[in-house]
Amino acid sequence: MRAFLTVATCALVAAAGGCAAAPAAHEAASPAHDGAATSTRDGASARARDGDTRPVSDTGPRRADVANPVRLRIPAIDVTTRVIPLRLDAKARLVAPKQFDRVGWNQAGPEPGEQGVAVIAGHVDSTTGPAVFYRLRQLRKGDRVHVDRADGTTVTFVVNRLASYPKNRIPDKEVYGSGRGTQLRLITCGGTFDRQRRSYRDNVVVFAS
Repeated sequence: MRAFLTVATCALVAAAGGCAAAPAAHEAASPAHDGAATSTRDGASARARDGDTRPVSDTGPRRADVANPVRLRIPAIDVTTRVIPLRLDAKARLVAPKQFDRVGWNQAGPEPGEQGVAVIAGHVDSTTGPAVFYRLRQLRKGDRVHVDRADGTTVTFVVNRLASYPKNRIPDKEVYGSGRGTQLRLITCGGTFDRQRRSYRDNVVVFAS
């Protein structure tokens, strides 16, 4: 767990550092899509779909590896996008997605739907306007987050809360060690824009289970 927390902290800084060269001037307009899952094998997704938002207990047997994520859908903010795997650099920092309309999954950690905390990061904006996670801060408790996987299954998470932290003071244990069972964190930039550093000062974190 400690090794993953160290990697995750680096992931926050790296993903955020490349979020934008300038503040966004207007809101994104992404295509909406909230199609029903064609196949759901994960107990957490079934519970969330039925309105049960309690974290899944991890007192039972450990779940085997699940398929990699390929698409992220967040109906409440009209986001539908590909999920690409993100690698770690030589300093164990997550390399941010090159495309501003894509999100990336930390493949060094759990896949979404496995026990533990899975991390998906995306840009908030770009030099030309809003990026994929521009409206992430608008999510509210109870909103659904769907992750479609390579084997055709879908896992659904329910938003528990949002938080914003200065990039140099990310609470590792709270962000990456809190909660039980199957967890998801969505991360982007936030706060004020530092024109000298050409990056935002904070990170917005969505907690979902």
